[in-house]
Amino acid sequence: MNFEMSDEQIELRDTARRFARAELPAIAADLEARNAPPSRDLVKRYAEMGFLGINVDPDYGGLGLDNLSALIVLEEFAKISSAVAFPIFESSVGPVRAIEKFAGEELKRRVIPAVCRGEAVVAVAMSEPEAGSALTDLATRARIEGDHIILNGQKRWCSGGGHADGYVVYCRLSEDRGAKGIGAVYVEKGTPGLTFGSPENLMGFRGVPSCDLFFDECSVPIENLVLPAGGFKKLMEAFDLERCGNATMALGQASGALEDVLDYVQERRQFGKPIVEFQAVQIKLAEMRMKVDAARLLIHRAAARSGAGVPDLLDASIGKCFSNSIAREVTGDAVQLMGAYGYSREFPMERRLRDSWGWGIAGGAIDIQKTNIAAAMVGRRFDQRK
Repeated sequence: MNFEMSDEQIELRDTARRFARAELPAIAADLEARNAPPSRDLVKRYAEMGFLGINVDPDYGGLGLDNLSALIVLEEFAKISSAVAFPIFESSVGPVRAIEKFAGEELKRRVIPAVCRGEAVVAVAMSEPEAGSALTDLATRARIEGDHIILNGQKRWCSGGGHADGYVVYCRLSEDRGAKGIGAVYVEKGTPGLTFGSPENLMGFRGVPSCDLFFDECSVPIENLVLPAGGFKKLMEAFDLERCGNATMALGQASGALEDVLDYVQERRQFGKPIVEFQAVQIKLAEMRMKVDAARLLIHRAAARSGAGVPDLLDASIGKCFSNSIAREVTGDAVQLMGAYGYSREFPMERRLRDSWGWGIAGGAIDIQKTNIAAAMVGRRFDQRK
């Protein structure tokens, strides 16, 4: 058992850290203020520096590294903000990987290299008004007519909604009930029959656009089929990697908060000395560090075991559940330690607190991860409908 990163991973981490710390804090503050996503020029800079598609096959424009390397880079960007990290997330652990694993060669060649070049953004459309945690209740339907697929339905809480260039849409492709009827189709922005709702105004995730998607006889070529009916299990296996990405985004809020507050308590003076000299502050710092390290180890375990494949459901759910939980605690403690400076919107700490709550909802809420963990422990799924 080796807990050390390779020389290549250390170099990749340090490069990402230098770039993120030098270039992104002011951009993150601007995106937060305007509730705007990163510019396409910035995303192309990410691509030029090798930060997009880190674990994507080189045949499709990626670096071909393992999942752990991708998550190491993602954390460094997430320490700055969720918004500036989101293009890394989508290119390495998001729906692009489902296209890479399951789609036909024509679709792979059309979509993935463009993402790795920073020329396209791809989002996933899963949830619906009546299908969130109960995802197999989704009602969006797709039918195959000749050489086209026709979609009808509505998607909700789509991160990237209205902004992304394409969407991996979970939909019902047969009359079979539950998971057996579900597959996925790729739909490009601008396709007739696809329209968008109003942008969501969320507590956090500013700079990560979200809105409803509406499909009204929306027609795409048959080559846009990612997985046919019955592919739900494969989709969720790929989604276990996205869970690790979600966990890393939460971890970034916590580890970034810890780094900032560690500097603050050594500079801030009260009663004639730096507040780090007070035992209560020392104890809180130690508790925060233990939580951050434990979350990182759980995420890295899931990623290391997966190599370049997909993580185990149990590993991914444990990592996500724990990281989501401690991110809320650590960022909350950081706000408290920084007092009014932590609570002020002039500083990034309160943003991290708000985003931490979002990561514990997105991609499967904390309690849903706990049911996944219990199911893996006993070796069977639980029917929540009975």
